[in-house]
Amino acid sequence: MFYTIPTKKGKGVELWGSYDDLRTLHHVIGKFWNNETLTGKPSFENRDSLISSFSYEIRKAFEGHREKRVHGHYSLEPLPHFGTHLSWVHVLFSVAALRSNMRFIDVDKLDVALFLQLEYWLEHSMEAFDETGAKALKPYVNGALYLDNPYMYQFMRSINMDYFLFGGGKRAFRQLPSLLKAGVFFTEEYNNLLAHFTKEAKRLNCNVEDLEIDDDHIEYDTIKW
Repeated sequence: MFYTIPTKKGKGVELWGSYDDLRTLHHVIGKFWNNETLTGKPSFENRDSLISSFSYEIRKAFEGHREKRVHGHYSLEPLPHFGTHLSWVHVLFSVAALRSNMRFIDVDKLDVALFLQLEYWLEHSMEAFDETGAKALKPYVNGALYLDNPYMYQFMRSINMDYFLFGGGKRAFRQLPSLLKAGVFFTEEYNNLLAHFTKEAKRLNCNVEDLEIDDDHIEYDTIKW
């Protein structure tokens, strides 16, 4: 069984599981990106960029290149567990991107079970970190983010950068739902961010989906989660 726990500073979650747990999750996620069935679907390449980075972290974890424990958090049985850190914004947008792609691909019971398990543990981790903040954040696990956002990857990167600038802790965690409003279709926050991206794309003479977020001032490799 894979599971998540909140990071100490509340910037995200730690995703943990045995080798088989995470490898199975990685395999299932693999069905829902870089799939020929999705070719030609609206904005599938943009969602692929988002899901691929999520899938990459899971693969790095079970390959042993991230965190390791001699047993899980909920058992003393000596079964090696592997983990990785994921920001709240990254994982919530990844779930939204997967949910979007699931509409175009045949889904079986294992797929549904693992996605429900992921959603359960994300909500559990929210409550474990801060019950007050969790109440406003839970809707973003359950479909509040705009599934047909053509620039989902850019929105995730921008909101993620803003969240990390808050520095972590419960105060920052409670502001996260307000930041995520920018990912909800037709909100003022969404329209403002879309207008910003459109203006930047025009200035740089490129498409919005080709924009890269300037977050070089954040040293992600040294973040205290």
